[in-house]
Amino acid sequence: QVQLQESGPGLVKPSQTLSLTCTVSGDSIISNYYYWSWFRQPPGKGLEWMGAIAYSGSTYYTPSLKSRTSISRDTSKNQFTLQLSSVTPEDSAVYYCAVGRTPREFGSRGQGTQVIVSS
Repeated sequence: QVQLQESGPGLVKPSQTLSLTCTVSGDSIISNYYYWSWFRQPPGKGLEWMGAIAYSGSTYYTPSLKSRTSISRDTSKNQFTLQLSSVTPEDSAVYYCAVGRTPREFGSRGQGTQVIVSS
């Protein structure tokens, strides 16, 4: 059974880059044709798909965040990472990593990590 765990700072200052890591256990991020994704849910709002990295290494991003988002992976550690640049308070949210058969599938996921953008 695949398990995912997000990690990273809970507080980020405006204009800085938010960096989160998802550590995967129980499966390899380069196998089984899975897509490894990042989602977020701001307070009082719905779930938003941010982007994904495929088993092949190809990346996909939601258009509204594409200019500020980068998803990469470290296959030796079985981890994938989200970087979101130039953050503002509107980027405050609970961030989730997830795995699915498509880039936007919210399948098995981590417990989520809250990130607050504030000076």
